[in-house]
Amino acid sequence: MLETVLKLALVAAAFAVLPLVVGQIEHKVMAHMQGRLGPMYAGRFHGWAQLVADGVKFAQKEDVVPAAADRRVFKLAPAVALIPYLLVLLVIPVGPGGQVALELGVGLFFALAVMGVGVIGAIMAGWASANKYSLLGGMRVAAQLMSYELPMVFAASSVAMAAGTLSLGGIVAEWRWWWLPWQAVGAVVFFVAGLAELRRPPFDMPVADSEIIFGPYTEYGGLRFALFILAEYAGIVVLCALTTVLFLGGWKGPFLDVELGWLWTLLKVFVLAFLVIWLRVSYPRMREDQLQKLAWAWLVPLSLAQLALTGVLKVVAG
Repeated sequence: MLETVLKLALVAAAFAVLPLVVGQIEHKVMAHMQGRLGPMYAGRFHGWAQLVADGVKFAQKEDVVPAAADRRVFKLAPAVALIPYLLVLLVIPVGPGGQVALELGVGLFFALAVMGVGVIGAIMAGWASANKYSLLGGMRVAAQLMSYELPMVFAASSVAMAAGTLSLGGIVAEWRWWWLPWQAVGAVVFFVAGLAELRRPPFDMPVADSEIIFGPYTEYGGLRFALFILAEYAGIVVLCALTTVLFLGGWKGPFLDVELGWLWTLLKVFVLAFLVIWLRVSYPRMREDQLQKLAWAWLVPLSLAQLALTGVLKVVAG
């Protein structure tokens, strides 16, 4: 019982801290890449207080609920968008020897299924806002999720087929370094599809402030709006952690896998998080037709090809 409580406490602490760290890193990386002054000087020493300033800003904003809104659903939507990522963290192993809060034999499909629940929060927000533009934004979020869920699941299934298990810990245990070139296409498909599901730039058309006034979140302000932003950063942590576990060997490193496994996992997660931020800064937003074309004309065929290649190699090796 004590071990279970300790694991849950560590997961809760990671869920509370890691998204904020990624948010702070994003401020700094974008400030360096784009020459932004604010995040570099807030609080003097290298802009350490920028995240605090953002928190104070959100806390000071008025919490307004539209008169015609479904108040109960409107208030519940931010939690529905955020909590699924906490559940996914429960099944992600950070090191060998049971360093996972909950070991599931079907951990991979559990993680993918629960991640898909987050879109319900966006749909709830759009529908409950009593705003036709918010509702349209929610529908576009759902359409994007449906398009990119398929290649994401296919790419993840390729790794599960190669490892012969749906357990995330089992996949890491079976992972070998020569999987890197073999599963490279699947890794790219999984990562890109995950970014699209999170509506991260350049895949942020459904929630872009300049396109459809921030999509389903138009009527949100204050701390409720901050929860949606926090859900985005929590999603980045979860996506990078899943990519690390499935395609980069998880806790396996060049040395001391058992002693420093958790450190290798965190290093890989933050390298991927930097890549997410770099993509946001470097590439322009895609149009809606380009989003759908990328999913159906490129990612789905590539993920199917990766799945077929894995099947062929498994049969030959067997």
